[in-house]
Amino acid sequence: MFAIKDYPELMQADGLEEAIVGVINRLGTQALCYDLDKVINILMRDMSEEEAWEYFYYNIEGCYVGENTPVYLTYL
Repeated sequence: MFAIKDYPELMQADGLEEAIVGVINRLGTQALCYDLDKVINILMRDMSEEEAWEYFYYNIEGCYVGENTPVYLTYL
């Protein structure tokens, strides 16, 4: 069973723990995977939907912190 404590080397997005859905493997590295809809819903606790999307694009998605940078999943 997946537990975040088993992956201490992976970068986490602050305050978005509820949106973690798993770990992805990419080119020999791993990264946390977040559910984008859940991320936006968490952000909307403190801002409008438009502000949440803007905040996500500029402050979360646009932040590269190395090979363990989290990824964000959009369900089709």
